Formats: sequence, structure tokens, C-alpha cells
Amino acid sequence: MTLDRRAELGEFLRSRRARLRPEEVGLIDHGARRRVPGLRREELALLAGVSVDHYVRLEQGRTLHFSESVLDAVARALRLNPVERDHLYRLARPWSGEEPPAEQQVRPGLRRLLDSAGDMPAYVLGRGTAVLAWNRQAAALITDFSALAPRDRNKARMVFLDEGMRELYEDWPGKAADVVAYLRLDAARNPGDAEIADLIDELHQADPEFRRLWDNHELRDKTHGRYVYRHPVVGRVELDFETFRLPDDPDQALVAYTVEADSPSATALRLLAGLAAESQRV
Repeated sequence: MTLDRRAELGEFLRSRRARLRPEEVGLIDHGARRRVPGLRREELALLAGVSVDHYVRLEQGRTLHFSESVLDAVARALRLNPVERDHLYRLARPWSGEEPPAEQQVRPGLRRLLDSAGDMPAYVLGRGTAVLAWNRQAAALITDFSALAPRDRNKARMVFLDEGMRELYEDWPGKAADVVAYLRLDAARNPGDAEIADLIDELHQADPEFRRLWDNHELRDKTHGRYVYRHPVVGRVELDFETFRLPDDPDQALVAYTVEADSPSATALRLLAGLAAESQRV
């Protein structure tokens, strides 16, 4: 399921048109029955100030050489957010054909940083939501990554194929939607990555919920947020996360979890850290 940039471009634009109604963008809806939801192509072209033919050629991917002014106008008309706008530019530009390195390496210094994080769960995320490194607190909170085969140390594969993850996350549907949005953005950033393409194909075949979410064309960059865990040992834990991308390798990101001081979740996290330390001594 290698990313077809022309097909992806068309599907993305159609999905963004479908979420806009004429009245939302100042157009008059004359009540005529619409064959598809959202704006028609000619309405979008009118809003963007480009010819209908020009917009149709963009949506059909007939060429990947559109001017910056046209892409800017379409992005404004579709009310794209910054992540979606960058995605449009990425898809509407020719790909260099370069493939990413076959294997990502985590620097020793970054591994030491993970180990010195105290009670804070943290891990390093690589291309295609691969978990490249982790500390014992993250393993105690999420899963024992060391017990998994390397290919299975992957957040998308875990969230959709590991039944335990559906119990671990209080809002599993929200977590699943986030992971798919991260993976779609990552796939566009790395169109030549065969492992990402194989992962998407595997999840497409294995899980109907993944297929449904994938077809939504939602995009999200992992930055910060909150997840609530239902841990089998320490119970409910509310954790905020922050993501730090490596300046010299933006395909690697340190994800660190924090907790409000003196909260029940802080107590649970300290207990979890103690259990993790105890298990390591055994």
C-alpha cells in the first residue's frame, strides 16, 4: 500500500471539501440536492479565486507543479490548519524519490536521558509510530516493550491489534483516532518508507475501525495532550504528555509524561515506579 501521492492528494482535498457547508463559507445554498456532502468543486474554485478547470486538475492530480499562490488560495478556501496546509504542499509537490535510512538509531545520550527521568514515563518514537527506546516507568505503564518482537514495538500496531490496549486507555476511540492521524502524517512525510506502507496495509486488512479512521484523512502532529490510563495494578492515572523532536533528526521524538503534583495520579505513578524498580531488582 505504497502512498500514491496523486490519489492521496485528491482524496485529501475531497475530504476537506466534504466538511464545509455553503452557508459556513458565505455561499448561498439554493437547496438543490447534492450528490456529495460539502462544497462542490466549482464552489471551492470560486472561493479560492481560481478557475474550475485549474482546481479540478489539482484535485485529480494531473500534475504536481502548482504555484504557491494557487495552493495558498485553496488552503484558505478549505480553512486548512497549519498541519493540513503543510500536508497539501507536501502532496502537491514532486517527491525527490529519496528513501529514508533503513534503520533508526537512538543516541546513547538520549537513552541516558530516558533512564534519568525519575518517576516520569518516557519513550522515543520513530518513523511509523515505532517505539525505539523506553524507560522502565514507560514499560510499567504501557507494556513490557522488551518482551515484544522488534516489529511489534509499534504504537499503531499495539493500539489496534493488542486487546490489552483497548482496556488500558479509558478513551480508546480517541487514542485510536490520534494514532491514525499521526501515522497518516508520518506516511506523507516518508513516502518511500516500505515499513510504514506495510504497516498501513496490515492494519487495513486486520481492523475495520482502522479502515474507517484512515478514510477520514485526519492529520495530527504529536505535540502535547492528555491520556487517561486504566492500569490493572494502580488504577486510573491521568497523565499529560509533551513531545520533543530531535533537531538533527525530526523523525525521532522524545515523548515524556507528567502528572500534577499531589494528585491521586501522582501517587499512582510513584507506586508504579516503585513496582518497576522492585521488578528490576528481582
